Amino acid sequence: MTGLEYLFDNGVMGAESAAQVISLSSARHREDVLTGAGFLPVLPALRELLPSGGLARGAVVTTEDFGLLSLALAAGASADGAWCAIAGVPSVGVRAAAEAGLDPARLILIADPGRSWPQVVASLLDGFDIVLLRPPESPSAQLRRKLEAAARRYGSVLLVAGDWPGAQARLAVTDEEWIGIGTGHGRLRARKARVVASGRGAGERPRSCWLWLPGPEGGVAAAESAVVVTEPLVSIG
Repeated sequence: MTGLEYLFDNGVMGAESAAQVISLSSARHREDVLTGAGFLPVLPALRELLPSGGLARGAVVTTEDFGLLSLALAAGASADGAWCAIAGVPSVGVRAAAEAGLDPARLILIADPGRSWPQVVASLLDGFDIVLLRPPESPSAQLRRKLEAAARRYGSVLLVAGDWPGAQARLAVTDEEWIGIGTGHGRLRARKARVVASGRGAGERPRSCWLWLPGPEGGVAAAESAVVVTEPLVSIG
């Protein structure tokens, strides 16, 4: 068993073992990442929210906070064979990620990347198609530029749970409706959520649709009768 395979089997890594990725990820990246196309696929329910219908390599995509939407953005590419890393989210486990659609065999979890988290993230971008990050602190503009440059150089996608000025795409849940609770009784079975996507360039015009996050059977899907709506641009005077 190679060192990288051991880290994957081990499931969750702390800052000390995460440092090993720096020396182990590049060969994996050369074999599996750089041979890919310009876009990584997303789940069918999310395609209309992104201007390209997928995740552009080298891009930064954000969600307001970490949750099922964050995992769902990586699930389509993971199912297609992409390697994924999740850093800075101690609460997420392999089971939760797998239930969201990520392939556990191509996933590592770094609960706490430590004080050197920017270096760890840069190394992960060198070795994985998708890096899902919840920054432990608000990064400076200089640090953001460095990590954005690393994503472009290695053709990876940086998914950020939180604010990241200048991100190519931003997705947020603006409305939600829980299914299953009656008047003082029942159990939660599903959540219908309105997701709004905006960004830069082709993604500047906001788009929205209703999704199951999660649906009655689990997972993410377009809500019944959901329609993608292109929001009008508002001129601020």
